[in-house]
Amino acid sequence: MTATTMPMLRAYPAEINFDRDKLGRTIDILTACAQACTACADSCLSEANVGTLAKCVRTDLDCADICTTTARVLSRHTGYDANLTRGLLEACATACRACGDECQRHAAMHEHCRICCESCRVCENACRELLAAMS
Repeated sequence: MTATTMPMLRAYPAEINFDRDKLGRTIDILTACAQACTACADSCLSEANVGTLAKCVRTDLDCADICTTTARVLSRHTGYDANLTRGLLEACATACRACGDECQRHAAMHEHCRICCESCRVCENACRELLAAMS
């Protein structure tokens, strides 16, 4: 975990609707996935065959944006809206699955796609686990 996620969650003065450890792990996984997707998109743009990676770049950037937004919303607890949180986690899991699938297509040729695929799979699972904990 990052050096600040758990201390910030512990410092929150009111009740949180999630297990703080599970929430902290998920926020960190989301942040790591966003970074991996952003770096993968940039790496794809540096490849000689960039034209064949256009869809990969798009899914990378979409996934990075959705992961970042989800992490930010999960970091806010005042005025918590379970329906919004549930929708974001579902959208994030879907984006991670799509990005992971696309990166997997290129993983044998591009190490950055292999790494990104793994990060997306971990993030998709974390989102689904947090969703299950909401029920």
